[in-house]
Amino acid sequence: MRHRSAYKNFSRHPSHRRAMLRNMVMNLVEHGRIRTTIQKAKAARPMAEKLITLGKKGTLHHRRQAIEALGSTVAAKRAVRKLFAELKDRFAARNGGYTRILKL
Repeated sequence: MRHRSAYKNFSRHPSHRRAMLRNMVMNLVEHGRIRTTIQKAKAARPMAEKLITLGKKGTLHHRRQAIEALGSTVAAKRAVRKLFAELKDRFAARNGGYTRILKL
């Protein structure tokens, strides 16, 4: 029964699930696309959308929020740097819906 459970847990502990989503979003930012299951893509989409919105705002406070969301590893800081440098210009005119899920 899945009453009142708003997200998929993928049969993982919360820390493992959070790490999996962080890694997927970091790879999405770094490579521009990732190949995964539809369920995992749907779970990672809100996190990616929020991070791109933070990147568009571009203040120091929003940069720190993005680092907190992705973690403070070297790869995460590289992804945040790309978010705040390149991706904010690409999505400047768009108000949302930055990601697209394609079925293969």
